[in-house]
Amino acid sequence: MKFTEFGFSATLEEGLDSMGFVDPTPIQAQAIPVILKQHDLIACAQTGTGKTASYLLPVLHRIANNPQERVNTLILVPTRELALQIDQQIMGFGYFTGATSICVYGGGDGMGYEQQKRAIREGVNIIVATPGRLLAHMTSGKFDFTHVEHLILDEADRMLDMGFHDDIMRIISYLPKKRQSLLFSATMPPKIRTLAKKILLNPEEINVAISKPSEGIDQQAFLVYDDNKIALIKSILENPMYESVIIFASKKDLVKRLTRELIKNGLSAEGFHSDLEQAQREEVMHRFKAKRLRILVGTDVISRGIDIVGISLVVNFDVPPDPEDYVHRIGRTARAATTGTAITFINEKDQSRFGRIERLIEKEVPKKELPEGFPAGPVYEPKAKRPSKPVQRKKKFKKVHKPKAD
Repeated sequence: MKFTEFGFSATLEEGLDSMGFVDPTPIQAQAIPVILKQHDLIACAQTGTGKTASYLLPVLHRIANNPQERVNTLILVPTRELALQIDQQIMGFGYFTGATSICVYGGGDGMGYEQQKRAIREGVNIIVATPGRLLAHMTSGKFDFTHVEHLILDEADRMLDMGFHDDIMRIISYLPKKRQSLLFSATMPPKIRTLAKKILLNPEEINVAISKPSEGIDQQAFLVYDDNKIALIKSILENPMYESVIIFASKKDLVKRLTRELIKNGLSAEGFHSDLEQAQREEVMHRFKAKRLRILVGTDVISRGIDIVGISLVVNFDVPPDPEDYVHRIGRTARAATTGTAITFINEKDQSRFGRIERLIEKEVPKKELPEGFPAGPVYEPKAKRPSKPVQRKKKFKKVHKPKAD
């Protein structure tokens, strides 16, 4: 199938042609016809499969065929980074359609808030928003959402993990009951099924490559003690073939420390974490996308919703607690039919976690020898029981009853 076979409007096809879009991905080939037929949809697809275009293109097609100055589509996402990425794709795909959009998220200045407010009031066609900030707008002013035709929840599992369930349901209460609702999720836990039953009407269901990393990713692991991890990452980064690198660490304090160590070593690195102001985060991401920054060190805030082709290496400085997070982390590389490398550091405590990851992806990740001069790491025994810390029991003291004074 080709994009020209979907029957999109001439202006949308012109945009696709100018961007070099010819062959749809599997999720696009399956989802686009369903959405064009106005069915509700629940779709499960991993990052990097092209799911954003699978819902944006049908929406832009309808807007191009019936242009009006009113809110037509609401897209809810978990993070501002994903919101900005989707908004950029709308501008690219919809350049010739005349469709308008606004990105609604928190963390900006008062001017940004007023700009968002004005755009919503004046009837921008597509709103891409994080739930908290959009709800703040909805409850603080009168906006017309009676003509919303499409509600799209992207990265729905992530939104529920971040505690947005109640916000999502309150936002939906402002929308017309007669609408098309689309739910996209990288995983399909029971809570997603429960949400789908609440907001979707007789939905079609699509599952594409659930929880399986791209075949283009060269997955590797090193068994290494924590004390040797920083030296190991420095050694790995000496390889010039790794031109664009993302390093994931579990905590922002570790992100800051690791960034300092890399910069001290003369490497081009920046940390990406929740303590940065929005303007700082956008500047760091802009430099990384433009290849003016080689290494991005961050927490899982960057594991989803960042679509950058050409990332050559992803490093898990520690094993993520959830096997699904591993898939999302390493999915930052080998995007759009490219190849890349994913390396994970495994200490003695994280082996059972990595064992669960290997069971999920149905593949044993090769354990590489440490570079020459490094002390031996722990033996890989993911099924071995680790000694638990002894439970500290509080000592009970008998209450001494003093005789009452006469």
